[in-house]
Amino acid sequence: MGKQMLEVENLQVVYNNAIEAVRNASLSVSAGGITALLGANGAGKTTLLKAISGVLYPEDGKIRDGVIRFEGCDLTTLAPDDIVRLGIAHVPEGRKLFIELTVEENLIVGGHTANRADIARRLEEIYDLFPQLKDRRAVLSGYLSGGEQQMVAIGRALMANPRLLMLDEPSLGIAPLMAETIYAAVARLSGEGGLTVLLVEQNASLALDASRNAFVLENGRVVLDGTSDELKRNEDVCEFYLGLGAKGVRRSMRDVKHYKRRKRWLS
Repeated sequence: MGKQMLEVENLQVVYNNAIEAVRNASLSVSAGGITALLGANGAGKTTLLKAISGVLYPEDGKIRDGVIRFEGCDLTTLAPDDIVRLGIAHVPEGRKLFIELTVEENLIVGGHTANRADIARRLEEIYDLFPQLKDRRAVLSGYLSGGEQQMVAIGRALMANPRLLMLDEPSLGIAPLMAETIYAAVARLSGEGGLTVLLVEQNASLALDASRNAFVLENGRVVLDGTSDELKRNEDVCEFYLGLGAKGVRRSMRDVKHYKRRKRWLS
């Protein structure tokens, strides 16, 4: 296990001073490698990433209790731009591109804190990672496919030269082949580049194959954690998240929903 880069301890996040989205959640992310955060819709995964990157305020969310540390620095009172400068980049669900800007203009926006030489170098690194984008650098982002937009969103985050990259549902709404391409690029960033990645995914099989460690979040709290290989063999993960029963037999959606209802951890 590597050094703990990110530590979340007993985090509580509420919206509108009433709705508790994350409750007493604790997790840690080791430096290097990919850590997955799994959970169903509404489990609190996106809220947790927003809390780390300091962008809860547009939806009237706030941290009520707990602490978030990045390399020993308390993030809970920092502004989003200060968190980016510390080395954290967040690729949100839905990509959130400037669709009226070109691919390259979107990328350059992500490098607003860098000088001209660094921007040029990072652009070439991103085009090397995603060759499709180099061919479409002058195309308006609104005309790209979902997978290409996801590449731009990741590239824009990389322009800030982060040490921790947080990805929220990178495979959502894109073709399976494009998802494989994106995951291969993320693996390259982590393996060759040494980038630390915190990955949120509903596709548990994809996430566990890509990651080294994983946490399962339900109803705003962490209910399971371990190495990804361990979680692949965990009965609860197989039954609910992977849809597999005894001896790896795939379960029907009806069986999975029934299993979810009877899980004590979800009560």
